[in-house]
Amino acid sequence: MGFDDDFDVREMGGVRMDFDAIRKAIHEVLQAVGEDPDREGLRNTPDRVSRMYAELLSGYNADPEKIINGALFNVDYDEMVLVRDIEFYSLCEHHMLPFLGRAHVAYLPKGKVIGLSKIPRIVDMYARRLQVQERMTRQIADVIQNTLEPHGVAVVVEAVHLCSMMRGVKKHGARMTTSAMQGAFRANLATRQEFLENIARPRVEGFI
Repeated sequence: MGFDDDFDVREMGGVRMDFDAIRKAIHEVLQAVGEDPDREGLRNTPDRVSRMYAELLSGYNADPEKIINGALFNVDYDEMVLVRDIEFYSLCEHHMLPFLGRAHVAYLPKGKVIGLSKIPRIVDMYARRLQVQERMTRQIADVIQNTLEPHGVAVVVEAVHLCSMMRGVKKHGARMTTSAMQGAFRANLATRQEFLENIARPRVEGFI
């Protein structure tokens, strides 16, 4: 069975994939584990999985310049800008199982700031790839540093990994935290501490 008529890959970030190859591969996996790919519950699974990957891996086709789309503004402001608790979902490249959590991103402007919505989109761009958390953390920091050239950038990512919860050590409460500190956040202990204290504060649910 093919795609629904209203399916549009542009909604998935313009991703281009070999959907036929994915459908064939999933069909073969189902057979290999002893299932019947033609039974009612699985008949459309290869098609659904191919569409799922188009969405979950759309970050490969994302372009940082198009995401930012000129949303850089000249502002006489040099205090910390922090966007915290950015939810993300990614796929571990080792087992292709999900890892998910929150990213906290801060920078110290040097004459320019970026539109508020762009930072979560940058996080999504790198999360929607086969990833390791350490690399994703660094990629987020690097693109903000290269785009804004601020006094400093700080990124902390906290996540749970289903590959360690469902298989292997099966440690359900284990969380992984990674960080990338550049510029003033690396060089200045007080600046780094201010950032860490801000992200440690309890989340505020709803509107203030």
